[in-house]
Amino acid sequence: MIVPVILSGGEGRRLWPLSSSIRPKQFLVLTGEETLLQQTTRRLSDPRLFAPPIVIGGAGQRFLIAEQLRAAELGVGRIVLEPRGRNTAPALAVGALLAAGSDPDALILSAHADHAIPDVEAFRDTIVRGVPAAEAGKLVLFGMAPSYPATGYGYIEPGPPVDADAFGVARFIEKPSAAAAQALVAAGCLWNSGLFMMRAATLIAELEAHAPAVLAAAIVAVEQAVADEDFLRLDAEAFGMAPSISIDHAVMERTLAAAVVKADFGWSDIGSWSSVWEAQRRDDAGNATRGAAVLENVTGSLIFADGPKVAACGVSDLIIVATHDHVLVIPRTADQQVRALAERVDKL
Repeated sequence: MIVPVILSGGEGRRLWPLSSSIRPKQFLVLTGEETLLQQTTRRLSDPRLFAPPIVIGGAGQRFLIAEQLRAAELGVGRIVLEPRGRNTAPALAVGALLAAGSDPDALILSAHADHAIPDVEAFRDTIVRGVPAAEAGKLVLFGMAPSYPATGYGYIEPGPPVDADAFGVARFIEKPSAAAAQALVAAGCLWNSGLFMMRAATLIAELEAHAPAVLAAAIVAVEQAVADEDFLRLDAEAFGMAPSISIDHAVMERTLAAAVVKADFGWSDIGSWSSVWEAQRRDDAGNATRGAAVLENVTGSLIFADGPKVAACGVSDLIIVATHDHVLVIPRTADQQVRALAERVDKL
């Protein structure tokens, strides 16, 4: 059985104004009919393959997590509360320690709560293909075949084969330039999806070797954690001592045991409004809408009306998001500026 560790601690500021620290993007219905958290938990809930998931999120999100899982009739093993965000390495260290405490031979699968993967069957088939390498002591990454030369994603260059489905990792490349991204795609490099699978014990050993301060803080935070109704509250002082670092920088870029499996499913990290537009069903003019919207001679645009009604005429390739408090209008090609705009609005 694979123990999913669902990371649900992000704020999703690039999807402002709909996503906020109060209600981050994983708790929003952005694709399909369920929130991203509900979709993630559901595709990790097949009892033939997965043990009950461990969900790790911020203490301020505890009721959102619990309510959304109950509403979707989704059970989990534990809901673990971070007293503060410390990035993915400390969170996964906690997940590995909890999984290993129940089963020393446990395989864990890290999954972000805010990613969209429409083809659940293909997703599960791909995960199964990574099991042999993970059981053999590899830290298995799942790489996505690029659909375009993205500059906002990290890339993995596959190395020699490890087994029938997994390859070694020659190198990681972080957010390349447009020209470099085109060369990487042509060379057969893969997008780094942020999905990892390995033995819990393997990750603990790699953390001890490459990020001992992360592991030490996680051990104390778990040992001194307090059970609170449906939640496990990590010790605030101990967890706060963990360096704020991603699992990529803490372990994956340093280990000699990384392997990559090419994924056979569609994937998006829903990291921008243009990626939300790409994940939607669109009309013949290339428009995607949610909420009350009236369009006239509009093409290639995304309209999210969360409360107010929106009318648009004679525009193309825009992102229009209207909430009760804010309105965002921005070209699709400029949506990487949303975070900076949100920070400026906060100062008004």
